[in-house]
Amino acid sequence: MSSDQERMLARAAREVVPGQIVNLGIGLPTRLFHYLPPEMEVLVHSENGVLGCQPLANGGEPDLEMIDSGGAYIGTRPGASVFDSALSFAMIRRSRVDVTFMGAFEVDQQGNLANWKIPGKFSPGIGGAMELAQKVDTLVVLCSHNDKQGNPKILRQCRLPLTAPRCVSRIITEKAVMEVTDAGLEVIDIAEGLEVAALRAATEAELIIDEHRLGRF
Repeated sequence: MSSDQERMLARAAREVVPGQIVNLGIGLPTRLFHYLPPEMEVLVHSENGVLGCQPLANGGEPDLEMIDSGGAYIGTRPGASVFDSALSFAMIRRSRVDVTFMGAFEVDQQGNLANWKIPGKFSPGIGGAMELAQKVDTLVVLCSHNDKQGNPKILRQCRLPLTAPRCVSRIITEKAVMEVTDAGLEVIDIAEGLEVAALRAATEAELIIDEHRLGRF
């Protein structure tokens, strides 16, 4: 992983509170449990049907039936439980999951999320992201601030098909941490060494910034 991704994950780990049930989406979010303190009492949920996931021990023999949402082998902590997909999604639909971390193609200042479909490109389907986005109380987006062409991914209004409307609570990129509020995107933290003007230039959405209260990460 790049140093930017490592910094994002370390910052994202600060969003997790002991005692929570946490869901980690496909891609970068699945790496998050490597950044959670081992002594922290949290239960990582996989919609595949596992509660109490943890990273596979170094050199450990994988159980071929134990995988996360991205298809990587995982281990389980003491007290973990395994169940079918119907029960796993019942947990989501009853809002038993406290926080979910997801990637995004686009996210906007209203908290709309687009992370499943780019027109003209193959997609296997919307998967569990739609239900997680609608039913989990806190949704944190982990994504790059701009795409590979340098275009902003933090927009005034999403252009791609939505996963769910007004569902995002907080956005963490390599450049900033942004809270979705009724007034717009409030910047909580900004990357070390990055000027506010450079952040605004890299972002299409309107940003609310109080430079006297900004944290660094």
